[in-house]
Amino acid sequence: MKKILTLFLFFFSFVLANDKVIVVGSTPTPYGEILNYSKSLFEKKGYKLEHKEFSDYITPNLALDSKEIDANLYQHKPFLNDFNKNKNTELEDIGTVILIPMAIYSKKIKKLDELKENSIVSIPNDPTNESRALELLEKAGLIKLKNKDLKTELDIIENKKKLKFKTLKAAQLPRSLDDMDIAVIPANYALGASLKPYKDGLFVENDKNYAIVIAVRKEDLNSNKTKIIKEVLQSKEMKEYISKTFSDSLIPIF
Repeated sequence: MKKILTLFLFFFSFVLANDKVIVVGSTPTPYGEILNYSKSLFEKKGYKLEHKEFSDYITPNLALDSKEIDANLYQHKPFLNDFNKNKNTELEDIGTVILIPMAIYSKKIKKLDELKENSIVSIPNDPTNESRALELLEKAGLIKLKNKDLKTELDIIENKKKLKFKTLKAAQLPRSLDDMDIAVIPANYALGASLKPYKDGLFVENDKNYAIVIAVRKEDLNSNKTKIIKEVLQSKEMKEYISKTFSDSLIPIF
């Protein structure tokens, strides 16, 4: 009987301790730095934060759906919506945290009007960010696109400079600058390569629709852990940290 009681108490203690651990997944910079800073804020609320880093855009959502993590921080709402549609998942956003703008970068030119005909442009190969990159190129006056939601290279209706496009995994885009004339790079991978949008970008996005959201499972929308995650990541302390640390790269959106 004592043995059974001891095992029960051990199991109960394990469950209780685990209930005070919050696991949040993300892709690399700047999310790692943001989540690392937030650890002390979680501790003040009685929770231990564990950060799990992923190297691609798909796995963090798969990990969330399979309950390996409690939340993730790395994607904008259009990407999340597209993922739910294609993977038949029920992941929900509980609010925005930061806007990390996509920008156009180059090692070969200083201004976009220096771009020559037949220049090569690298863009992300995932559907939502490919569309986002093409929209940015349109805003920069380099191409014109059909009016539709998700755009691809096939939706270009005007390309006066006869730009040639190469789609790559987002993580490969910073390295592609050595070979491309320009590259359109999501900010987290740009930051990882020491490229800062407002300092190094030739043309910078300004679209709050692409603000980064906190994602959780639909079934956990009203859980205590979800409440704590939202409170911490949208706290006054977090806003001050982001504004001070990433002033030339991103802005808090909450």
